[in-house]
Amino acid sequence: MTRVVFLLVPELHLLDLAGPAQVFSSAADLGYDYRLHYVAEREQVSTVQGVPLIADTRWPELTPDDLVLVPGWRPAAHGPQGPVSPVDLRRLADHHAAGGTVASVCAGAYALGRAGLLDGRRCTTHHEVQDDLARRHPAARVARDVLYVVDDRVVTSAGIASGIDVALHLVATRHGPAVAARIARTLVVYARRNGHEPQASAMMRHRSHLSEAVHRVQDLIDSRYAEPLPLAELAAAGGVAERTLTRLFRGTTGLTPLGYQQLLRVERAEHLIGHGATVESAARTVGFTDARMLRRLRARSSGTAPARAGSSRPGIGTPPAASRAA
Repeated sequence: MTRVVFLLVPELHLLDLAGPAQVFSSAADLGYDYRLHYVAEREQVSTVQGVPLIADTRWPELTPDDLVLVPGWRPAAHGPQGPVSPVDLRRLADHHAAGGTVASVCAGAYALGRAGLLDGRRCTTHHEVQDDLARRHPAARVARDVLYVVDDRVVTSAGIASGIDVALHLVATRHGPAVAARIARTLVVYARRNGHEPQASAMMRHRSHLSEAVHRVQDLIDSRYAEPLPLAELAAAGGVAERTLTRLFRGTTGLTPLGYQQLLRVERAEHLIGHGATVESAARTVGFTDARMLRRLRARSSGTAPARAGSSRPGIGTPPAASRAA
């Protein structure tokens, strides 16, 4: 079980809270054991949008697997640093010191700063208060024009809707990007990542579209990327004709279905190699018959070897060597 504890302060922004809460609630609906808790100094908490909230005044017992998240508030209500008590600031610092993760949305970063968690770390907050956060916490390295920043279990986000992005990232880190993409589809949002840093997963990079047929096909490829997947089976999963699937898939992701599958294979192989596997072993684990195709695709993706010329496989549109590997 993972507890997600939201520390609520008066005049908080509803979406700062509701966005991440919806992500973790949706994860629980999918069978992942998340328990959401809402704590505050007083039982009733006011919001900027006028909807009163009821919170618990007692904190649950926390473990290093748990997350504490501080939603943002309207700076004009209490000053940008907010009305977070010294006791709660100590709880934030202690949870992180014990190995837990602490996160913020928008002005919630001020609470992390007052708890001493931003010193020497990269962080971000809403663009309207970035300069003020940097001035008040000169030891912090405030990153601008990013959705969120993760630095040693201290997670900060830009504000408002970016709380959804950071929550999706935390789910992807724990359960894999396919789960995060599924939740994003449930929320009818793009499975976005940090716009400043490299996209770490093809599953997330190529999910920023609204084609339900393509999403269904991607779900199948994500779960069975190491297996041969005939185009006819993929088209049946999407509920469309083979030619239609090829057109839709390329139009929404920029790849053919086979190209997407191979990209997943290469990324998984890179992970295995980085953890000590041989190239041959990694190649077979991810579904290649031997290491030659993996080496060729790795070289192609790094730009060290030209793409191999050749005719396309019918309905797929990829070079024949790649087609044989799938």
